[in-house]
Amino acid sequence: MDDRGGGSFVAVRRISQGLERRNVYHSSSSAEVVAGSAAWLGRGLSCVCVQGSHGDARPSFDLTPAQEECLQRFQSRIDVAFDSSIPQHQEALKDLWKLSFPEEELHGIVSEQWKEMGWQGKDPSTDFRGGGFVSLENLLYFAKRFPKCFQDLLRKRIGDRSVWEYPFAVAGINITFMLIQMLGLEEVKPRDIVGETFLRLLSENESAFDILYCIAFKLLDQQWLSMRASYMEFNTVMKSTRRQLEREVMVKDIASIEDMPSYSLLSQ
Repeated sequence: MDDRGGGSFVAVRRISQGLERRNVYHSSSSAEVVAGSAAWLGRGLSCVCVQGSHGDARPSFDLTPAQEECLQRFQSRIDVAFDSSIPQHQEALKDLWKLSFPEEELHGIVSEQWKEMGWQGKDPSTDFRGGGFVSLENLLYFAKRFPKCFQDLLRKRIGDRSVWEYPFAVAGINITFMLIQMLGLEEVKPRDIVGETFLRLLSENESAFDILYCIAFKLLDQQWLSMRASYMEFNTVMKSTRRQLEREVMVKDIASIEDMPSYSLLSQ
């Protein structure tokens, strides 16, 4: 199948439910994908992620006790589902709004205003079901650590933008899932050298995943612009972004996540 057509993708219900795969999705087969607002098109995109391109046969990697503990801590983190009835989760969502649109007051946890950020509807909790609380934590980290880059991507400030743009918030959830899948972080141990290398970086810096998320989001937008992509090509852009990240994680002599070549893009 032509890669520009989108290929084969899986819609994911919840990371915390063992990364369940449901309903193989072909982007060329759904007219519903383009049934939305010209400002953002979330429907059909939520938690649509690229299947792994590697074969099933994978080497086994032994972990040090410190790496095992680090991986278990991270898995406990991704096992937390987003729950809008939990005050902590409500406050985190409100914080995300304040960081995203400090000039505009949010009228409620359920509000049409959320569509401005690229959620599919007025209640973001329905989208977070695909990524869990960690996907909200990733967005918050990005907004706090790299505010200029975050705002540039949120408001589509850079480059010659498409008429049919990808929805920022839903794309963020896709990135969270894609990274967990790419790195095999739901597994008992890494399933390839990319995952093993990243786990070493994570054991040195527990913010490594959040930083990699920021790098991935910036790379996604850069790929989107360089490919002159439109909404129907989002999954092709995700594939390209994943390949680039895999290459960069494997660059020789990387001692920390900040040594990745694309890390510098976050400060531009």
